[in-house]
Amino acid sequence: MDNRINNRKGGRKQGRRRSRLIGYVLTAVQTIASVVFLIMLIALNMLPVKYVSIIAGILLILLLTVFVIQLKSRKKAIISKILSILLSLVLLTGSFYVYKADGAVHKISGGEYKLDNIVVAVQADDPAESIKDAKDYSFGVQYTIGGDNIRSAAAAVEKQIGGNIAMQEYNSLTEQAEAFRSGEVDAIIYNEGYTQMLEETFEGFNDNVKIIYSHSIKTVLENAASQVDVTKNTFSVFISGIDVYGPIETNSRSDVNIIATVNTASRQVLLTTTPRDFYVEIPGISGGARDKLTHAGIYGVDASMATLSQLYDMDIDFYARVNFTSLVEIVDVLGGIEVYSEYEFDTSETVNGNTGKKSLHVRQGYNTFNGTQALMFSRERYNIPGGDNQRGKNQQAVITAIIKKMISPAMLVNASSLINSVSGNVETNMSQEQIQKLIKNQLSHGGAWNIYSVAAYGDGSSEVCYSGGGKPLSVIWPDETSVNEIKNLVNKVKQGEVLEGSEQAE
Repeated sequence: MDNRINNRKGGRKQGRRRSRLIGYVLTAVQTIASVVFLIMLIALNMLPVKYVSIIAGILLILLLTVFVIQLKSRKKAIISKILSILLSLVLLTGSFYVYKADGAVHKISGGEYKLDNIVVAVQADDPAESIKDAKDYSFGVQYTIGGDNIRSAAAAVEKQIGGNIAMQEYNSLTEQAEAFRSGEVDAIIYNEGYTQMLEETFEGFNDNVKIIYSHSIKTVLENAASQVDVTKNTFSVFISGIDVYGPIETNSRSDVNIIATVNTASRQVLLTTTPRDFYVEIPGISGGARDKLTHAGIYGVDASMATLSQLYDMDIDFYARVNFTSLVEIVDVLGGIEVYSEYEFDTSETVNGNTGKKSLHVRQGYNTFNGTQALMFSRERYNIPGGDNQRGKNQQAVITAIIKKMISPAMLVNASSLINSVSGNVETNMSQEQIQKLIKNQLSHGGAWNIYSVAAYGDGSSEVCYSGGGKPLSVIWPDETSVNEIKNLVNKVKQGEVLEGSEQAE
């Protein structure tokens, strides 16, 4: 009997040693998970030191609590083991998402190039399915706009075919489109960014063509804003909304043209919207001739920035390009936004873009929008007073609503999801370090921002545009009083003034 008692005692001691050993191992794993999580937070470089210190303190307390329970309490040891396992899993999962967020910020930031997509199109019912099927075709080209890129693409086509191609040169996009429509040439080579301009010449262009070849050309952009201290200097960001769903780097018309001028000291943001049809010069491109502002985007985001810089006599340091996909995802990840509308109206676009679905009804006053609804509200210009001018104001209202949501406590909860979801649909030349400084500065100081919105305006007209191939298009002549007012507001923001009538966001 004594032997049985001794065996039982020995078994219990061995069980306690095994249990304690498991507890020590789990505590070690928790320690490693805590250290990895802290290292990832420090590497992300977005949280202020005080926040990182608080998190480190909490993790240390949890670690010591689990360890002490393992030493002192046999009854609670199983609870501490379960707690240690759960904490380790949470920390390792958190480390993974912080790592993804850091990678996504890197992907969004530091935009270094623009992308021109040169394509070959044939009629929709043409039997050719690839460029090799078109080796005996005649190709229409124009070198007046983006000639070097067209020549490069033509050379690439000849390389693909393995011989020279028959090319007919035209003086403008309009002539090229008309020759294609009449059957004078079998195919055309053009920049895909010009699609909407071709649509203006050749009604139903998109529905009547088939792309059989694509050639992408990357052009490196000079980034002179890398030395701007975003926490101390007043800076401006050109927010460009491009009218495509594809790669964000692709040159395309800029349908949204908003400049955000930011003074981090006075916490003032000035949002300036310029109508897409503003009749302006495109420096370095149009040779003094005027064109629609939206057309500047087909020559690259740098051309749009130069155009607006000249118009308002100001420096624009950064750009942020977003496409339709990114706006929808940003709003949805934020859980929707509250947007103020000056008018009640029904949009001319359907909710999901399909025929037969109801359009969106917008109330005068505040509306709660999801991503798709925010996009529809932003794009509407036919069913609202003021047309394109009011559309610009509505786009400002959406931007203001997004800013409000992003600087609210909800941003901390959704930051990782937001960054990851839009990483392929947002591009900026702001460096990763500059983005990190901005976020860290907001978290450190908190507080409200003052947002003031202004829209340029002018008089409608029909004029020949540089990129329009000699065909008069609908444009807006800039009103000098409006332009001078915006110049004055920009100078006030630079001087640290808080603009009267600003809306507070906190």
